Amino acid sequence: MIGVVVQPNQQTNNNEGQEQPNQQKLFQEGARKYKPNKAHRTLLTIYKNTKPKFSKFNAGSNNFVFLKEQMNMAKIKIAVAMGGYSSEYDISIKSGEVVCASLDPQRYEIYPIYVAKDSWNYGDPQGQMHEVNLGDFSFSNGQETIRPDVIFNTIHGAPGENGYLAALCDLIDLPQTSTHFYAAALTFNKRDCLSVLKSFGIKCAPSLYFNEGDKISFDHIKNTLGLPFFVKPNRSGSSYGISRVASEKEFSAALQKAFLEDSEILMERALVGTEVSVGTYLYNDQIQVLSPTEIVSENHFFDFEAKYHGKSSEITPARITEEETASVQFEAKRIFEALKMTGVCRTDFILEEGQPYFIETNSNPGLSKESLVPKQVRYAGMTLSDFFDQLIAEALKRHNPPKS
Repeated sequence: MIGVVVQPNQQTNNNEGQEQPNQQKLFQEGARKYKPNKAHRTLLTIYKNTKPKFSKFNAGSNNFVFLKEQMNMAKIKIAVAMGGYSSEYDISIKSGEVVCASLDPQRYEIYPIYVAKDSWNYGDPQGQMHEVNLGDFSFSNGQETIRPDVIFNTIHGAPGENGYLAALCDLIDLPQTSTHFYAAALTFNKRDCLSVLKSFGIKCAPSLYFNEGDKISFDHIKNTLGLPFFVKPNRSGSSYGISRVASEKEFSAALQKAFLEDSEILMERALVGTEVSVGTYLYNDQIQVLSPTEIVSENHFFDFEAKYHGKSSEITPARITEEETASVQFEAKRIFEALKMTGVCRTDFILEEGQPYFIETNSNPGLSKESLVPKQVRYAGMTLSDFFDQLIAEALKRHNPPKS
């Protein structure tokens, strides 16, 4: 598959970051004439290749109506799924809110979907909650039943990042913006992902795996990995449950912290070098690779406090050589391609003696204001609105590929 490095563009959009107009007010002002951007031109191409002119464009059981007189596209119904079942619930809500605020209400009907263990609900503008029918993802808006045209997945952790939501969408024939369920499940499981990527020749830190209840010897780990080493939950994100262990007295607490998040853990040698993170995504059948971000933590590593409480500097582009930049971008693309990923992901590396070592791939990275991918998108000269348009267009294209 062809890969494209997204070149930086220093032009800024004066509207970026401004508060979006009230959606109801926009409706009252009346629909303006549709002006297609690049993402919507892709949708028009799909339409032209799949249905006769001016007929209905069928996406599964959903229709986009193209008006013959003005060639205006009906608004696409977007369900923005946020929340989830894990410790990352609040972070996911922030990501979902950014997506809802960034999508153009002239082009989309935007429906925030709040996901929790005991309920999946659409939250309407009046603050009322309407239950989602998971049999077809339909819900009431208070007046009629809505079935979305596409799901914008912003759930970190279960059930959005581990493949469950993607699998559900496959079963009910509904497009969604993140990667397919197998790649999501694999990358969410750090131990399995490391095992697979090592077979593709990706450099990884030496590691050991344990399950809750196993006899775990500090001396064995120290002799195998050396000091310091990291203790990590196998299936978790946002650095929840991770500890750096430099002595035996820190070991017991590190195990307890990791097992609070997951019954499976792994331990890795602490790599020494520059930490960088690279966003990659699929658009127009090409892997787009963003400029890497350098992460400088005030703590021993990029933990939750560093990520979300301002205890780190995140520098885009990373202060590394051109050769190192090309190397981490190449490895990020290679991982995306090896796992046949779709949507957007973020891959983390540590450059040790100039060599990129894989840390993890996040198949549903954060999209909040503090998150890395939005910073890389802006550095590339795109607005988040344009970027999200591309993800939506690609999801619809995957679901209904143009006929050759």
